[in-house]
Amino acid sequence: MLKATFAFMIIIGGLLLGSNTVYSRSIKKRKVKKLFKHSQIMKDHFTGFALYDLDEKKMIFERNADKYFTPASNTKLFTFYTCLKILGDSIPALRYVEHADSLIFWGTGDPSFLHSSLKGVNGLAFLQRSNKKLYYSTAGFTNELLGPGWAWDDYNDYYQAELTALPIEDNVALLYADKDGNLQVKPNYFKRFLNPDANYNPIAFKVKRDVAGNNFTYPVIPIPEGYKQEIPWKTNRELTIALLQDTLKKPVWPVNLPMTANSKTIYNTNADSVYRQMLQPSDNFIAEQLLLVCSSVKFNMLNTDSVISYSKTHYLNDLPDAPKWVDGSGLSRYNLFTPRSIVALLCKIKDEVKDEQLLHSMMPAGGVSGTIKNAYKTDNGQVFIWAKTGSMSNNYNQSGYLVTRKGKRLAFSFMNNNFIRPTKEIRDEMVRMMTYIHEEF
Repeated sequence: MLKATFAFMIIIGGLLLGSNTVYSRSIKKRKVKKLFKHSQIMKDHFTGFALYDLDEKKMIFERNADKYFTPASNTKLFTFYTCLKILGDSIPALRYVEHADSLIFWGTGDPSFLHSSLKGVNGLAFLQRSNKKLYYSTAGFTNELLGPGWAWDDYNDYYQAELTALPIEDNVALLYADKDGNLQVKPNYFKRFLNPDANYNPIAFKVKRDVAGNNFTYPVIPIPEGYKQEIPWKTNRELTIALLQDTLKKPVWPVNLPMTANSKTIYNTNADSVYRQMLQPSDNFIAEQLLLVCSSVKFNMLNTDSVISYSKTHYLNDLPDAPKWVDGSGLSRYNLFTPRSIVALLCKIKDEVKDEQLLHSMMPAGGVSGTIKNAYKTDNGQVFIWAKTGSMSNNYNQSGYLVTRKGKRLAFSFMNNNFIRPTKEIRDEMVRMMTYIHEEF
């Protein structure tokens, strides 16, 4: 009789425990739903949200999670995952073959080549050491110089650098005032293209490049102390060769030869470092060039459309909603993703990296690094959110990972499109809501 009673108590206890678990989950959902219900800011535009429990592998809450949103730089998460699937632990800098007296080389799209922060120099050092005649071939680069749907009038802005097989120094000219107040430019090669214009009268000192060429015009007024500006240059094979020669201090000849099967590879930079530089400051140039690197490795040609199509077919075919994906950075408004698909992607990224600490170190960290450094505060010095932002006019999104005070590990995608209030108000409200989730659950 005692055994039967004990068994009955175990059964009842189990049922009660199960009931409490279900109740606990439903409370979570109701509390998150209440956050949105009571938020006046989230009511005046199109908002999507998906919150997923990584340990229980279950969606906690969804709001318009199956609807498509303009992702902006959340697109870089798709680029990141594609790179994880295709590239190894280092980024290839050059492909080359050697003959008796000549060395023929091809660019791989490597963004780290002489990059201002990444400083990939292995490829350059290899070319400098060679005692053979250098021949540079652009055969295999079949990409457009700009992405589909990019705004034409952003050509003068640092974040819209043109795409090339062999980028050099970020593909942007750095203009600045020296200690004597004179206008300087780096690379120094572009100094010959600086032109003062008394008829150019911007509100403040600003240099403007020609749309179709590399003439840089500046107003005839005093240059402000501390002035700096980055402007993408108009790229072509001849300019790439001229910059290479200027750096190598030896001649480089152009050829148009397809890459051969016996070509060898020189590697430049640790891949994790490149991914970190793409994700934390949200670097468009690196994101776009990385897709070209993937295409180079996979197909021996450089073409963004090809590698996106391959990734969608082979790596992303199990997402809840098929992504409309057209570029590497998210500059294009043609990109469209759903919050639940981004959450599914975040799960795939986590499984691919396999090291949560490493993954978190590459993402922007709330209160510590990247584009959410100043948005969030840490919890007594502890980071609790790691998220990729995505912002363009009238759109602001965050997607990433969150750990609650109770130790729950969550993935989320919080997307806001078509608002007209200041972005700061949207961001601050998102921070308030995500911090609440961290503190309560």
